[in-house]
Amino acid sequence: MGVEGGRRFRLISLNQLVEDIADALSAIDAKKPAFKQFQPGIGPYSENEISRLVFARLMETMPVRYESARSQRTPDWLIPGEWMIEFKILRPFGDNGREAEHWSQNLLHPYRGNTSTIGDALKLLDSSRSEKKAIIVIGYEHEPAQIELEPCFRGFEILANELMRINLSARVEVRRNRLVHPVHQVVVVCGWQVLEINHPD
Repeated sequence: MGVEGGRRFRLISLNQLVEDIADALSAIDAKKPAFKQFQPGIGPYSENEISRLVFARLMETMPVRYESARSQRTPDWLIPGEWMIEFKILRPFGDNGREAEHWSQNLLHPYRGNTSTIGDALKLLDSSRSEKKAIIVIGYEHEPAQIELEPCFRGFEILANELMRINLSARVEVRRNRLVHPVHQVVVVCGWQVLEINHPD
């Protein structure tokens, strides 16, 4: 529990955060939204639009839990006193059902300053703010999967921990099935707390 303005509140865990985001994505998808010229469903939405839509959904349905949250440019979300959050989208296939080029580099490009999850993790660790830091990845699969996302998630963890020396928490993963889009049929939401850089002795 925490205290704010004399009022006690329950801090948001990473597990709760990932569950809430997955539930919001599923609820938004059920309304069959259409992004630009793409087929209906949440799957084709851009990273910025998904962040905006999920944020609006949580503020509408859970205003007490997320009342202090802010959607912004850097980081993508800020929950003061609790979390700094960066989002990434992982989409192996396009709206047309064809495999996308370079789809995995959002997670696996291991350079500082890049817009990959590793670049975002390093950016979060550079911040002087006291909030906990988290990476949230929203990925899409067919049902059953034609390209499984697990190797990409595991590859990110190995690159972060062993190559870049970024200490991550255990992964929190939630799946929601039966999305309306004919290609993006399953959404997988993964979250990691970004803890610290492990400096060599």
